[in-house]
Amino acid sequence: MVNYDKLIFEISREGRIGYSLPKPFATEYTLNDVNPRHMRDETPKLPEVSELDVLRHYSNISQKNFGVETGFYPLGSCTMKYNPKINDEIAGNEAFRNIHPLQPASTVQGWMKIYDELQKALGELTGLSAFSLNPYAGAHGELAGLMIMKAYHEKRGDYKRTKVIVPDSAHGTNPASTAVCGMQVIEIKSNKHGRVDLESLKASLTDEVAGMMLTNPNTLGIFESDICEITKLVHSVGGLMYYDGANLNAILGKARPMDMGFDIMHINLHKTFSTPHGGGGPGSGPVGVIDKLVEFLPNPRIKQLDGHFYLEESLEAIGRVSMFFGNSLVWLRAYAYILTLGKENLAKIGDFATLNANYIKELLKTEYFLPITGPCMHECVFDGLIDVSTGVRTLDVAKRLLDYGMHAPTIYFPLLFHQSIMIEPTETESKQTLDHFVEVMLEIAREAKENPERLKQAPLTTPVGRIDEVFAAKKMILTYKDYLEYLTQ
Repeated sequence: MVNYDKLIFEISREGRIGYSLPKPFATEYTLNDVNPRHMRDETPKLPEVSELDVLRHYSNISQKNFGVETGFYPLGSCTMKYNPKINDEIAGNEAFRNIHPLQPASTVQGWMKIYDELQKALGELTGLSAFSLNPYAGAHGELAGLMIMKAYHEKRGDYKRTKVIVPDSAHGTNPASTAVCGMQVIEIKSNKHGRVDLESLKASLTDEVAGMMLTNPNTLGIFESDICEITKLVHSVGGLMYYDGANLNAILGKARPMDMGFDIMHINLHKTFSTPHGGGGPGSGPVGVIDKLVEFLPNPRIKQLDGHFYLEESLEAIGRVSMFFGNSLVWLRAYAYILTLGKENLAKIGDFATLNANYIKELLKTEYFLPITGPCMHECVFDGLIDVSTGVRTLDVAKRLLDYGMHAPTIYFPLLFHQSIMIEPTETESKQTLDHFVEVMLEIAREAKENPERLKQAPLTTPVGRIDEVFAAKKMILTYKDYLEYLTQ
């Protein structure tokens, strides 16, 4: 019996053929016309398998994937919510799928109307004046936003503003995007309540500050109650406020970043507006701005005149950040999602996301250490187990969850705590799912006391057991040849 858990090269058998193609038509002239440097000296080493072997192999691999459609995925700060299939169906319509980005504007008026209406909807939900949908992902939107911040100051001749304030609880992309944009990061500390320390902020404010990057609620899932004071302080020294949209899900329909004093923001459509997320893409990170920054938005801009849409290039723009208009089928999904829910139901997202996170927090705080008490927003953060006498770590808890058919939450982030467990249930999960997750987490806490070695060996039921993560990072096995070399070591 063939074991389809094996790599496809391992089930290869000499002489087994899985295809039947006609002989290629080629004259002696065309063969001779091929440069010998481009011709193989030997037959490529490909697996010899039947079509059925290939089908079973890849079907079997697909069943080992884990995603939000196969189980609970409480990945903190990433908002892994369900992607409604109607959005995929709309994005798969050939009327959208077959559009070419170089078509004349007159032939894609409907597509341009969707772009225009989506950016306006995002503007209404955030309070900002205009959006560009062109950035390909959240971090790409961050970079575009920081470029806008930089262009704004430089147009005013204020070239000394090269510093960006970033809290110690920020997402890792914030300091990375700042560095890529050629600016310097100033890190400020959080206070004992997990919020921005105002005194630390005040000490960092100079006329060299270009702006501050912040998400609200922050990475600890806590709302920055001093947000209006924070934005006032940054504005008082001529800086701009940048809103990282990673946690927008928590306040959607309840509060708007512009009303808090933010000038620029990006939105993760693959988080807040339920489009595909993970696996390196596709993503979409629209960047939005207030009135005085609209001229700096990336080219091209879609404008309307007398009911006709056209493309406009601005000399003040930061230039192009994508070849054309970003991942259009991704933001098409977001457009469908917004229209499906409507304004009245979009306002419920933050309510249920916050309710679910607080429900989990209250039920788990008897066994998992809660470093910051009080209500949270869309996610809650624990600092490992309360009972640490048996040496069970956060990593062990995460690995054991896999045996129960659940994806682990984000662990060891935020970096403010040594054993962080960041849980974000999202508004799409039912009470039954949350109750089951809590039951499993409490069972794992019991196992940690009674049978800690079992946890330290987990996962025990998955196709791949616990790996040596340091070795995996240093010695990546990306090809079958790498695998063979590993076996001979």
